[in-house]
Amino acid sequence: MNTVYFIIEFIGTLAFAISGIRLASAKHFDWFGGYVVGLATAIGGGTIRDVMLGLTPFWMTTPIYLICTAGALLLVIIFKKRLTSLTNTWFLFDTLGLALFTIAGIQKTLFAGFPFWVAVIMGCMTGAAGGIIRDVLINEVPLIFRKEIYALACIIGGIVYWIGYSLNWHDEITMILSFVSVIIVRVLAAKYHISLPILRDDNEKSN
Repeated sequence: MNTVYFIIEFIGTLAFAISGIRLASAKHFDWFGGYVVGLATAIGGGTIRDVMLGLTPFWMTTPIYLICTAGALLLVIIFKKRLTSLTNTWFLFDTLGLALFTIAGIQKTLFAGFPFWVAVIMGCMTGAAGGIIRDVLINEVPLIFRKEIYALACIIGGIVYWIGYSLNWHDEITMILSFVSVIIVRVLAAKYHISLPILRDDNEKSN
């Protein structure tokens, strides 16, 4: 499972790093700024998770995640003109990272001996917190707080994982179903403009 977990976290890091660097590029950041945004997007959620669990942040045990982010920056630099217009591709990278990191957060929390309700929260934290940091760095309202299903997809994926875990399904099946559920929820929400109700104040209603 350690190998599977590492692969999941590595692919998630690459996907989130590319997503963050792309948005930094749209804001005309320089290469260093793009790297910082990509790195923060990739490791932000996992770092908060590990600190809350009392563990050494995952990226401090090996430089591979820093190297992975550098590779993501290089890909964006080389293929920038070709990739800039591929909005659906960037959405896919962000969604893949969200799903992969949700699973990674759940697994690591369970391995640390915490109950499943904590694992679901940490899965959501791992998947969504990096995006919050990214949006703050590029001066945007965090996507998780806007009119789009994002963190809720993580929670649903965590519940699916919990169901499979409780029924003693094979780990691979549980991970795949959780992964697919996060992607399906986010894709359907984006395609059909499904969102949670927006909070409105009394003054806005009166106007």
